[in-house]
Amino acid sequence: MGNILAEYYNYIKSLHIIFVVTWFAGLFYIPRLFVYQIEAFHKPSPDKEILGKQLKIMAKRLWFIITWPSSILAIIFGLILIYINPGFLKASWMHVKLGFVLLLVLYQIQTHIYYKQLQNDVVKKSSNFMRIWNEGATFILFAVVFLVVLKSSLNWIFGVVGILVLGILLMLGFKIYKNIRAKNPEA
Repeated sequence: MGNILAEYYNYIKSLHIIFVVTWFAGLFYIPRLFVYQIEAFHKPSPDKEILGKQLKIMAKRLWFIITWPSSILAIIFGLILIYINPGFLKASWMHVKLGFVLLLVLYQIQTHIYYKQLQNDVVKKSSNFMRIWNEGATFILFAVVFLVVLKSSLNWIFGVVGILVLGILLMLGFKIYKNIRAKNPEA
């Protein structure tokens, strides 16, 4: 079985990468929809109902047609790649990568909890919180890409330091954007 799969290694790797990309696309966009849902929830009627209904449909389609299937397929193809080449499991960078994949799955599960709350008109988080939550997948993506490209469990630290700097810059950007929106709500 392994020999047969090995012949298709590059195809399987390509499918893994494609589904990782679509998985992240869903994880990048769903919190943005949450921001809009939360802001629509605080609008007066009939805007609240009209926007809320449309945003729920958009979130449901994104979540169950793109994000969840992509995550499952990315993980399946990743496991097949490890099955074909079990030597990956001896590499320390792969251990760190798998840790980040687990973190990404936990991020998705928590995002699913937020999804279910908003689908039931339960608003427990602010739109600003969701703007920050939206960056969680970005940080994981940076770490995983640096790990896979550098193939070093030590050198990825430089990438993560870059991520932290990016995070600080994003937080500053959020504060500036929040101040701009406070002065001009249409921004």
